[in-house]
Amino acid sequence: MSGYALTVNGRRRTVESPDPDLPLLWVLRDLLGLTGTKYGCGVGICGACTVHVDGKAMRSCQVPVSSLAGHAVTTIEGLSKDGAHPCQRAWLEEDVAQCGYCQPGMIMTCAAFFGGAGAPGSRPTQEGIEAALSEHVCRCGTYGRMRKAVARLVGAPGIVR
Repeated sequence: MSGYALTVNGRRRTVESPDPDLPLLWVLRDLLGLTGTKYGCGVGICGACTVHVDGKAMRSCQVPVSSLAGHAVTTIEGLSKDGAHPCQRAWLEEDVAQCGYCQPGMIMTCAAFFGGAGAPGSRPTQEGIEAALSEHVCRCGTYGRMRKAVARLVGAPGIVR
Protein backbone atom coordinates (compact mmCIF):
# COMPACT_ATOMS: atom_id res chain seq x y z
CA MET A 1 0.00 0.00 0.00
CA SER A 2 1.46 3.37 -0.99
CA GLY A 3 0.39 6.81 0.10
CA TYR A 4 -0.05 9.55 -2.49
CA ALA A 5 -0.19 13.21 -1.53
CA LEU A 6 -2.60 15.20 -3.72
CA THR A 7 -4.01 18.69 -3.73
CA VAL A 8 -7.69 18.41 -4.58
CA ASN A 9 -9.95 21.46 -4.66
CA GLY A 10 -7.33 23.42 -2.74
CA ARG A 11 -6.95 20.85 0.06
CA ARG A 12 -3.92 18.69 0.58
CA ARG A 13 -5.05 15.07 0.78
CA THR A 14 -3.25 11.75 1.18
CA VAL A 15 -4.74 8.61 -0.31
CA GLU A 16 -3.64 5.02 0.06
CA SER A 17 -3.58 2.74 -2.95
CA PRO A 18 -1.80 -0.53 -3.64
CA ASP A 19 -1.85 0.35 -7.35
CA PRO A 20 0.18 3.32 -8.65
CA ASP A 21 -1.86 3.14 -11.86
CA LEU A 22 -5.19 3.60 -10.07
CA PRO A 23 -7.02 6.21 -12.17
CA LEU A 24 -7.67 9.59 -10.59
CA LEU A 25 -11.38 9.04 -11.31
CA TRP A 26 -11.54 6.23 -8.73
CA VAL A 27 -9.40 8.14 -6.25
CA LEU A 28 -11.85 11.04 -6.44
CA ARG A 29 -15.04 8.97 -6.31
CA ASP A 30 -14.15 6.02 -4.11
CA LEU A 31 -11.39 7.29 -1.84
CA LEU A 32 -12.32 10.97 -1.47
CA GLY A 33 -16.12 10.79 -1.92
CA LEU A 34 -16.19 13.42 -4.69
CA THR A 35 -18.86 11.87 -6.88
CA GLY A 36 -19.51 14.86 -9.15
CA THR A 37 -16.87 13.47 -11.51
CA LYS A 38 -18.66 10.74 -13.44
CA TYR A 39 -17.59 7.39 -14.86
CA GLY A 40 -18.70 7.10 -18.46
CA CYS A 41 -16.55 4.93 -20.70
CA GLY A 42 -13.32 4.40 -18.76
CA VAL A 43 -11.17 4.90 -21.88
CA GLY A 44 -11.07 8.69 -22.17
CA ILE A 45 -13.57 9.05 -25.00
CA CYS A 46 -16.83 10.35 -23.48
CA GLY A 47 -15.51 13.17 -21.27
CA ALA A 48 -17.83 12.59 -18.30
CA CYS A 49 -14.81 12.27 -16.01
CA THR A 50 -13.13 15.56 -16.99
CA VAL A 51 -11.38 17.48 -14.20
CA HIS A 52 -8.66 20.13 -14.18
CA VAL A 53 -5.06 19.22 -13.47
CA ASP A 54 -3.12 22.46 -13.03
CA GLY A 55 -5.96 24.26 -14.81
CA LYS A 56 -5.94 22.00 -17.86
CA ALA A 57 -8.96 19.81 -18.67
CA MET A 58 -8.02 16.15 -18.43
CA ARG A 59 -9.89 12.85 -18.49
CA SER A 60 -9.48 11.55 -14.95
CA CYS A 61 -10.02 7.94 -16.04
CA GLN A 62 -6.68 8.20 -17.88
CA VAL A 63 -4.55 9.90 -15.18
CA PRO A 64 -2.77 7.54 -12.75
CA VAL A 65 -2.68 8.63 -9.12
CA SER A 66 1.10 8.21 -9.05
CA SER A 67 1.53 11.03 -11.61
CA LEU A 68 -0.15 13.72 -9.51
CA ALA A 69 2.47 14.66 -6.90
CA GLY A 70 2.88 18.43 -6.98
CA HIS A 71 -0.15 18.99 -9.19
CA ALA A 72 -3.42 20.72 -8.34
CA VAL A 73 -6.64 18.86 -9.16
CA THR A 74 -9.97 20.67 -9.39
CA THR A 75 -13.25 18.79 -9.65
CA ILE A 76 -16.73 20.12 -10.39
CA GLU A 77 -17.22 20.39 -6.61
CA GLY A 78 -14.19 22.69 -6.40
CA LEU A 79 -15.08 24.91 -9.36
CA SER A 80 -17.18 27.09 -7.04
CA LYS A 81 -18.71 26.58 -3.63
CA ASP A 82 -22.19 27.70 -4.66
CA GLY A 83 -22.49 27.12 -8.42
CA ALA A 84 -21.50 30.73 -9.13
CA HIS A 85 -18.77 29.97 -11.66
CA PRO A 86 -19.73 31.62 -14.98
CA CYS A 87 -19.79 28.27 -16.77
CA GLN A 88 -22.10 26.75 -14.17
CA ARG A 89 -24.38 29.80 -14.33
CA ALA A 90 -24.50 29.70 -18.15
CA TRP A 91 -25.42 26.00 -18.05
CA LEU A 92 -28.26 26.76 -15.62
CA GLU A 93 -29.47 29.85 -17.49
CA GLU A 94 -29.65 27.90 -20.76
CA ASP A 95 -31.15 24.83 -19.05
CA VAL A 96 -28.46 22.66 -20.67
CA ALA A 97 -28.78 19.55 -18.53
CA GLN A 98 -31.36 16.93 -19.25
CA CYS A 99 -30.25 13.90 -17.25
CA GLY A 100 -27.13 15.84 -16.25
CA TYR A 101 -24.74 12.90 -16.15
CA CYS A 102 -22.25 14.27 -18.70
CA GLN A 103 -22.60 17.92 -17.72
CA PRO A 104 -19.88 18.14 -15.03
CA GLY A 105 -17.29 17.05 -17.59
CA MET A 106 -18.58 19.51 -20.18
CA ILE A 107 -18.57 22.35 -17.66
CA MET A 108 -15.02 21.51 -16.59
CA THR A 109 -13.83 21.51 -20.22
CA CYS A 110 -15.53 24.85 -20.83
CA ALA A 111 -14.16 26.33 -17.59
CA ALA A 112 -10.61 25.39 -18.58
CA PHE A 113 -10.92 27.78 -21.54
CA PHE A 114 -11.82 30.68 -19.28
CA GLY A 115 -9.39 29.95 -16.47
CA GLY A 116 -6.50 28.23 -18.18
CA ALA A 117 -3.10 29.50 -19.10
CA GLY A 118 -2.84 31.66 -22.17
CA ALA A 119 -2.13 35.15 -23.35
CA PRO A 120 -3.36 37.69 -20.80
CA GLY A 121 -6.64 39.20 -21.94
CA SER A 122 -7.14 36.66 -24.72
CA ARG A 123 -10.68 35.49 -25.34
CA PRO A 124 -11.56 31.95 -26.24
CA THR A 125 -13.70 31.60 -29.31
CA GLN A 126 -17.03 29.85 -29.48
CA GLU A 127 -15.62 27.64 -32.23
CA GLY A 128 -12.61 26.64 -30.09
CA ILE A 129 -14.74 25.74 -27.10
CA GLU A 130 -17.27 23.87 -29.24
CA ALA A 131 -14.45 21.88 -30.86
CA ALA A 132 -13.26 20.78 -27.42
CA LEU A 133 -16.79 19.99 -26.30
CA SER A 134 -17.41 17.97 -29.46
CA GLU A 135 -15.15 15.37 -27.89
CA HIS A 136 -17.77 14.83 -25.16
CA VAL A 137 -20.69 12.47 -25.45
CA CYS A 138 -24.16 13.52 -24.31
CA ARG A 139 -26.64 10.70 -24.77
CA CYS A 140 -29.56 13.09 -24.20
CA GLY A 141 -28.41 15.30 -27.07
CA THR A 142 -28.28 18.65 -25.28
CA TYR A 143 -25.69 20.00 -27.73
CA GLY A 144 -27.93 22.85 -28.94
CA ARG A 145 -28.42 24.20 -25.43
CA MET A 146 -24.71 23.69 -24.71
CA ARG A 147 -23.89 25.87 -27.74
CA LYS A 148 -26.20 28.58 -26.41
CA ALA A 149 -24.46 28.47 -23.02
CA VAL A 150 -21.05 28.77 -24.70
CA ALA A 151 -22.28 31.69 -26.83
CA ARG A 152 -23.50 33.38 -23.64
CA LEU A 153 -20.05 32.95 -22.09
CA VAL A 154 -18.06 34.09 -25.10
CA GLY A 155 -20.19 37.21 -25.42
CA ALA A 156 -20.18 38.08 -21.72
CA PRO A 157 -18.18 41.13 -20.65
CA GLY A 158 -15.41 40.52 -18.18
CA ILE A 159 -15.00 36.84 -19.00
CA VAL A 160 -11.45 36.44 -20.21
CA ARG A 161 -8.69 33.98 -19.67
